Order: sequence, then structure tokens, then C-alpha cells
Amino acid sequence: MSTYIKLVLTAIFWGGTFIAGRMVSQEVLPFSAAFLRFTIASAFLIVVVWKVEGRLPAIERSLIVPLLLLGFTGVFAYNFFFFNGLHSIDAGRAALIIALNPVMISLFSAIFFKESLTPIKVTGILLSVFGAMTVISRGNPLLIFQGHLGWGELNILGCVISWVSFSLIGKTVLGKISPVVSICYSSIAGAVALMLPAGMEGVWRRIPDYSFKSWAALVYLGFFGTVLGFVWYYEGIQKIGPTKAGLFINVVPLSAVLLAFFMLDEPLTRSLLIGAMLVVSGIYLTNWAPYSRGRG
Repeated sequence: MSTYIKLVLTAIFWGGTFIAGRMVSQEVLPFSAAFLRFTIASAFLIVVVWKVEGRLPAIERSLIVPLLLLGFTGVFAYNFFFFNGLHSIDAGRAALIIALNPVMISLFSAIFFKESLTPIKVTGILLSVFGAMTVISRGNPLLIFQGHLGWGELNILGCVISWVSFSLIGKTVLGKISPVVSICYSSIAGAVALMLPAGMEGVWRRIPDYSFKSWAALVYLGFFGTVLGFVWYYEGIQKIGPTKAGLFINVVPLSAVLLAFFMLDEPLTRSLLIGAMLVVSGIYLTNWAPYSRGRG
């Protein structure tokens, strides 16, 4: 299969995680949903790592704490906020808020790792932030400063904070082990951490009661949204480079909004469409336009 087709499908898969998450969150409690998602993902990832590496690589002692932190931020905290937020707000709206991730990563990389912030990047950050504010406030950003934010929006903003933390910690890990191995071990760590709170929610007792739709959505989240999406994305980085592969992330919030419209009957409001254009434009300017121009 062509690398570009895989990257398009990856963007669609990641957009679809918001629809699947919305479905799951209506029946499965947040910790339980996150635990089941990453138990499924971990099982598949172990097989993928074994196939790629020929074994499960031993982890250096110095990497144990960073990998545990990756599991806590990118799996435990992110998914708790993800499923909690999607219980309250539309999938398309949540996707556009989470689309702030690459923009916020660029901003905090500049703060903590002294990465350069060009005028184009700054413009992109401002565009994306204003676009997200438009989406969050349903077209009236001034409401944010008056404290008119729901718990759904606050939970999805918690996703952004969790993923930014995950990504910044990941910068210290990925130079020492491969991305797939890192994702595998952080997924396992996150699933183990989620087991106790999921048990307190009664996940073992409730498992037989979950509908086929919820199980199908959980398998989608675990396999397509986590395993296949990440494997294909990193394949794309290896074959065509991070700049070209990264461009496909622009498609994620748009695919989420369109899938939510067709599959969940979520409305395409004016504020949602304006916010989508601003967010996607900001992501492009912040992360890829300067590099594309520099490489000519």
C-alpha cells in the first residue's frame, strides 16, 4: 500500500477516534474505557514490537521513570480527560480543541528546549488559539474570560495539557529507543496504572453488560486509533520525512468534524467551521510551512 494512502487513512483513523470515543463514553465509565482501550492496544503492540525487534527489548534503568511518566500523561491522564470530555460535548468540537496539541508543543518546546519561534510560527500559534477559542465558546470568545466554560471543554483542555506533557517527556526518550517500543511500553504502563481506578468503577462486573457497539468502538480505538495509526505514521516519517508526513495531521480535525456530521448527526455550525479553518491554518503555519520553504 502506498505511503501516502497509509497517511491519509491514519488521519481518518485518528479523526474517527473522536466518534468512537463519543460512542464509548455514553456507556462505559472513563477509567474503564481507557483501561480497556489500552489493554487491547498493548496486546497488539507487543506483537508489533516482537515482529519488528525480534523480541521485547530490555529497558535501561534510566528510562524507567520517563516511560512511567509517558504512561501517566499520554495514556492515564489523557484518556481520563478524553472520555470524560466526550461524555459532555460533541466529537467534532472536541477534535478541534485537541487540534491545539502540535501548536502548544511548539510553544512549550521553545520555552523548555529553546527551539526557535519564527514570526510565522507565532502567527500560527495565535491563529490556532483563536480558532480553538471560537470553537470552545461557540462563536463568542469573550465568554471564555467571563468563566462560561463547561466541564466538557475543560476536560478536553486537560487532554491538551496531558499530550503536551507526554510529547515533551518523549523528546528525552525517543533518542534512546524506537518510537514503537516507546509507545508499547508507555501503553503497558498506562494500562497497568488504569487497572485499579477501572476496577473501582466496576469494570470487571460491567464487562458482560457492554453493548457490541461499545466493544467495536473500543477495538477501533485500541487497534486502528492507537496501533495501526502510530505504526503507519512512523512508517511515513521514515519514508518521506517528518515534514511531509506531519502535513497529514492537518486532516485529523477536519475528518473528525465530517465523520461526526455523517455518523453522529452533529451540526456543522458557523463557529465550528470558522474555528476549524483557523485551527488548521495555524497548525500548518506553526509546524510545517517554515520547513517546507527552507528545504525548497
